[in-house]
Amino acid sequence: MELSHDQVRDIAELAKLNLTEDEVALYAEQLSHILQYFERLQALDTSEIEPTASVLPLRNVFRLDEAGVPLPPEAVIANATDTEDNQFRVSAVLGDA
Repeated sequence: MELSHDQVRDIAELAKLNLTEDEVALYAEQLSHILQYFERLQALDTSEIEPTASVLPLRNVFRLDEAGVPLPPEAVIANATDTEDNQFRVSAVLGDA
């Protein structure tokens, strides 16, 4: 599939990109090559291949959730810009309701 320069400009507009004419020409060529590759992939017969979410075996990469010694409140808020009574003070995010 060959993308026209107008199609690349339309895509760039959707992505809020300001492209020069040289970039439009470059991306038209590069995107066309990518789409041609996808066309080749679509031609492959995958009817005998079982769908899979990943080619890697499933394994849990999380560590065990073990309780440790908590930090003292003074250490937690040591680098905070604004605190009150060992709590972080932040600006309000909701307007007057």
